[in-house]
Amino acid sequence: MNGTPASTWSSSGALAEALRTEQVHLDRLYARLDTVREQARRTRDGARDGAGAGGTHQARLEREVRAREAARRAARLDAVERGLCFGRLDQRDGTVHYIGRVGLVDERYEPLLLDWRAPAARPFYTATPANPGAVLRRRHLHTAGRTLTGLDDEALDLAALDESGRRTLVGEAALLAALAREHTGRMGAAVATIQAEQDRVIRSPLPGALVVQGGPGTGKTLAALHRAAYLLFTHRAALERRGVLVIGPNPGFLRYIEEVLPALGETEVVLRTVGDLFPDVTTALGDTPAAAFAKGGPWMTEVLRRAVAAHQSAPAEGLDLGEGLRVSARACAEARDAARGLRVPHNRARAFYLRTLLDALAIAQALALGRPYDEEEAHYAPRELWAREDVHAALDPLWPALTPQQLLQRLLTDRELLAEVAPEHADALLRPADSPWTVEDVPLLDEAAELLGGPHSATEPDSDHDPDELDFAQGVLTITGQTDDALLDAAALAERFQDDGPYRSTAERAGADRTWAYGHVVVDEAQELSAMAWRTVLRRIPTNSLTVVGDLAQTGSPAGARSWAEMLDPHLPGRWREERLTVNYRTPEPIMALAAAVLRTAAPDQQPPESVRPGTERPRAVLIQDRDFAAALAELPMPGGTLGVIAPDALAPALGALTVTAAKGLEFDHVVVVEPADLSPRERYVALTRATRTLTLLHHRPLPPELAEALSPETP
Repeated sequence: MNGTPASTWSSSGALAEALRTEQVHLDRLYARLDTVREQARRTRDGARDGAGAGGTHQARLEREVRAREAARRAARLDAVERGLCFGRLDQRDGTVHYIGRVGLVDERYEPLLLDWRAPAARPFYTATPANPGAVLRRRHLHTAGRTLTGLDDEALDLAALDESGRRTLVGEAALLAALAREHTGRMGAAVATIQAEQDRVIRSPLPGALVVQGGPGTGKTLAALHRAAYLLFTHRAALERRGVLVIGPNPGFLRYIEEVLPALGETEVVLRTVGDLFPDVTTALGDTPAAAFAKGGPWMTEVLRRAVAAHQSAPAEGLDLGEGLRVSARACAEARDAARGLRVPHNRARAFYLRTLLDALAIAQALALGRPYDEEEAHYAPRELWAREDVHAALDPLWPALTPQQLLQRLLTDRELLAEVAPEHADALLRPADSPWTVEDVPLLDEAAELLGGPHSATEPDSDHDPDELDFAQGVLTITGQTDDALLDAAALAERFQDDGPYRSTAERAGADRTWAYGHVVVDEAQELSAMAWRTVLRRIPTNSLTVVGDLAQTGSPAGARSWAEMLDPHLPGRWREERLTVNYRTPEPIMALAAAVLRTAAPDQQPPESVRPGTERPRAVLIQDRDFAAALAELPMPGGTLGVIAPDALAPALGALTVTAAKGLEFDHVVVVEPADLSPRERYVALTRATRTLTLLHHRPLPPELAEALSPETP
């Protein structure tokens, strides 16, 4: 704990006076928030109302930009209503800074509230008694709505405080107070309890990939989300237009963290699981271990390439459609090879291949009819042939237009095709034709989309926008210096002039576009991602600016990471760095000691984090003789707080419990683990470390040896 417990110095009178003083300032802050929020809303609404009005294209663009910026500002100000101000810094020179989720200034532009990411606010997280810098006191403010409910002081340089300063110290140090509170089922935006170890992660430079390796309870998720908010604040011009993508392990985890970044003043964020990264496919279903391993390996890139090539054929006997419409086998093979040689996606190359065959058929037709094949004939004859049903039926199957779903569906259900393109993994990959999409399918769909490209006509180019509108839009972007803006490329801007629908934020646009290039990506529980999933993620961040959060000791997926180098070096050689978090703020020491015993079996090369919470209750094991776990759960006495019941996959549905996969990244005041012997050692480690207060093991089968050595089973 940093600082000296202020309760040594505080009195009820000092606390009451401090609460009155701080409430006055808090009221002033909220009044100013209301004012600037109303100004932003008026600007937003006025710009929107005028967006469809007349005027020059330049005037319309200016109104569009004003509306967009005002909408972002209003959304950020709406999001910070709760917990607007949470801290105060008192410095040696008498300066006082209030720290909050956004920055506010008064009518004369004098600072009222420092954004927590501003350089002047950094000592709030980094100052310690050993190195206080200019800070005398750090005060933590606790609020409910707009009402101040409590204060905690830390005296960072007690010797420098005079007697008056000592008498005004109140409360207790914030970190242990926060840890002692019951959890609500949502991760709080706990910017007030960030420690120096986490601060190094948060303020790490933008370029490259940062790996945050940390055991359970080390605050790695908290640090990663705050880093995303810090980068958006520090590099707003570069990142806000492109947004931030946060990838979590499961939908429950995303619900758990969904309020964090908006509460920190950031709204341009897209939350997804791997199962949500492909348009029109949303799945949380997992594959069998064998199928997950086969689908996740890097060999699947070659398997998919072979599957695409299997749909690019040249008839061995050539084409003979009668009426002189003949193309030799050699000419068909040369056309196919030439199309492949273009090195463009399958559906784009299809147009070239089919047009080459249509040209050859048109020439053969002209020769058969004894007429010249001139420029006019070359323009119309191939189109007329393509309109013929017999020609279309003969050519279309040679190089069919494919969607990623069509390709993958055929690959995974066609035994002969699998035997041809994936002989080593055919048995694991084969599945019934009516099988739903799984999480492991999504990276394969994304890879297939890259190989296939969009649909293209055999004879006509695509045209979505009026050329004049595109020319104008490109000129506007050049004049305004926004040619690198992923939100406002020429086509997107042209759409905006045609679109009468509601304003869409960067996050909304990015979430609907598979090819969107994000400004930054956060990957949580990253140890679970397969090699194929990493390819999917990295396509969305061509600048390779990532925060990668995980714990190799908790890897559960058979296709997941055993080392960060194994996963990242193939894609980011020399462009990633690692920070380690070593202090467990969540798990009480008695529970962590039990988890550490499991870790020695699960991953003996990994070091458990050190718990800073002493804890008062030891974990207990309860033997269930009749295996009626539902009845045992109903009879368990539970104190207040959140409860998480974690069970093996086979038992979880009947008990209404979480699987280990669904529990990853979550925490509960009280945790009950059902039949730990049916979990793998790594799954047991994950399950045990979800608890912040108490841990109970319900078992019918004998406990695994490492648990049995540490616990004495109780008989109800």
